[in-house]
Amino acid sequence: MEFAFATPDEWLLELAVRLRAHRLAQGLRQVDLARMAGVSVGTIKALEHSGSCSMQAWIRVVGALGLTDALESLFVLPKHSIAQMVQIDQLTRQPRQRVRSKGQP
Repeated sequence: MEFAFATPDEWLLELAVRLRAHRLAQGLRQVDLARMAGVSVGTIKALEHSGSCSMQAWIRVVGALGLTDALESLFVLPKHSIAQMVQIDQLTRQPRQRVRSKGQP
């Protein structure tokens, strides 16, 4: 599939097919993967049918299937010059601020 020309729904379906193929290749039932990922069987079924689920559930499933290495290259900023390398390095090393709920200092 050529992702550059696909619609978001086509992306979701393609990713759903790929995750299902990985589950089957590992000999896992949907219930097994759900238990390993800490999600419901309904989440696995929806994910494999339409690609729809929360990002957290998607990451849990990817992790349970042992595919986290495949996520390493997502959204990596290209570095074309030394100045860009330094800038990107500084941006990615800054500590992330936690989101506080109302009433917390």
